[in-house]
Amino acid sequence: MIVAEELITRWVIRIKIIKLIWLNNIVEKIQQKHNVTITEVEEFFQNKPKFRRGSKGNHVKENIYYAFGRNNTNRLLFVVFIFKRNNEALILSAREMDNKEKSVYSKL
Repeated sequence: MIVAEELITRWVIRIKIIKLIWLNNIVEKIQQKHNVTITEVEEFFQNKPKFRRGSKGNHVKENIYYAFGRNNTNRLLFVVFIFKRNNEALILSAREMDNKEKSVYSKL
C-alpha cells in the first residue's frame, strides 16, 4: 500500500493556468449531463486542485490532464482538460468524483 501511495504522489504535478477555454457543446454537456456549472469549475480551479497528467495530446506539449478538487461549497469535482502551450486550459469534461476518484484524491 505504501508503494502505491508513493507512485500516486509522484504523479502529482504543478501547473499554472491563466485562462479557461470553454466550447459551447462542452458547457452544455457538463451542465445538462453532469449538473456542473461554469462557475463551479472556475471556483474549482481557484481552490488549488491536484493535477495528474493523462494521455499525450495530438499536439506537442498539449497533453490531457486530470484535476481533482473542490468548489466553494466543498463539492468534490473531477475535471478533464487539455493544457495548452500558452498556459490555457481547454475544458473537456467536469463532473462529481466517483468513489475511485475520491480514493485517489484522498491520497494526493
